[in-house]
Amino acid sequence: MTRRNNSGDVPAGHPRLVLAGAAVLVAGALGLGVAGCGGGDASGATVSVYVAAPLCGAAKGQLASHGAMAGNFRIAVRCLAPSERSGGGVDLAAGGSNSRRATEDTSAVATLEARGPGNKFTRPILESAGIPLVTTSDGRTGMSRIIKAIEGAGSSNVRDQVRESLEPS
Repeated sequence: MTRRNNSGDVPAGHPRLVLAGAAVLVAGALGLGVAGCGGGDASGATVSVYVAAPLCGAAKGQLASHGAMAGNFRIAVRCLAPSERSGGGVDLAAGGSNSRRATEDTSAVATLEARGPGNKFTRPILESAGIPLVTTSDGRTGMSRIIKAIEGAGSSNVRDQVRESLEPS
């Protein structure tokens, strides 16, 4: 039987307090996740663009020449680990890990990769999270397309708006 002190307080560390605290944390995390995925007003927020290693320098250069702000958003370029093997071919584990990294980031609005055989493996992972995959041989051109899509996005459902702008109808 649980005893209460004379003031009716529950002692610190009591299972009811621990469960109540955990419930508050879970609810808060879910709320942040919904807002990050475009459920709330994101004006002024930072959005992330994940860029494959070979294109990252050019994408960062394009962002620097444009400026980090696009429309209502600050853009952050997140460089990914190389997924190409030195002798040719694709490291599927690295490609999958890179794609999962983007899908776990609620601020991710696009991924930029070089055209190649690895795209057929990464595309389904990204599509499951609603993150568009832009493929190009030129990081500057690809980043310009993404910046333009972000500039045209409103302050809510940003990822969806960027995806609709980048994906062909």
